[in-house]
Amino acid sequence: MSRWTFDEIPDLTGRRAVVTGANSGIGLIEARELARHGADVVLAVRNTTAGEEAAQRIRRTGARGAVTVEALDLASQESVRAFADRFEGPLDLLLNNAGVMTPPRFRETADGFELQFGTNHLGHFALTGRLLPHLLEASAPRVTTVSSIAHHRGDGGVLEANPREGYDSQKTYGQAKLANLLFADELQRRASAAGSALMSTAAHPGVSATNLVASKDGMGAIPVVGTIAQLGVKVLFPGPEKGAEGPLYAATVAAPGTYSGPTGIGETRGPVGEARRSQWAQDATLAGLLWQRSEELTGVTFSF
Repeated sequence: MSRWTFDEIPDLTGRRAVVTGANSGIGLIEARELARHGADVVLAVRNTTAGEEAAQRIRRTGARGAVTVEALDLASQESVRAFADRFEGPLDLLLNNAGVMTPPRFRETADGFELQFGTNHLGHFALTGRLLPHLLEASAPRVTTVSSIAHHRGDGGVLEANPREGYDSQKTYGQAKLANLLFADELQRRASAAGSALMSTAAHPGVSATNLVASKDGMGAIPVVGTIAQLGVKVLFPGPEKGAEGPLYAATVAAPGTYSGPTGIGETRGPVGEARRSQWAQDATLAGLLWQRSEELTGVTFSF
């Protein structure tokens, strides 16, 4: 396919979107472009001060949609519940973007889950389930979940939810990103089976030079390692503008049930197209089991 660009995003006037982790990096670009094309966008972020600064930056670009900020910590099920309880009215698009990547040592969320699995997957699983009534109020609701090429490191052990024993930062990140992709596919299957208009898509950004690498929740927990890794990524890979293409394509025009991302060198960069799934990511049985496990861990169920 020819290179898809942000200018091909359709007019989103009158639509409402929530973007998690929207105060920097890819999330900021996603929120900016949705607002530029007319959507009213909620920046769902842990740090609301940084979120307000990001909102001001987006407004200064001449965005046509309203931009607001709400507190959301995906590492806290209570924060997820509180965010959903505050939300009012229909929701057209939920972009599950935020994430934690490869903390060098085992860490837990407020609820005792491994940080990556608890934030990247369980946080978004619960958020989507709690916002489902608002999504179903919209005429053509869409949920887009950001995965990663790292999902290829995941396997059937995803059901173990990244236990403390034998913790490996790269493997556990892969499991969390596999969980994201399995969730997106299972959500589409369940919506279709219920005859719902809800559409679920997935995407990955390739490898992008953002501050995710240097985050204190990831490699940046060891400052020297985070700084070196951040510099290396900036030299070798494109910035968040390119990284946001796959998620925005998935969030606005991609077909239900699809997985989009860069199609160049190892899917690290290049024009957006259909992304490759691992064999585990294509396992519908595993996806169903993960869904059940996620309901047990979060106490959140989905009703269409």
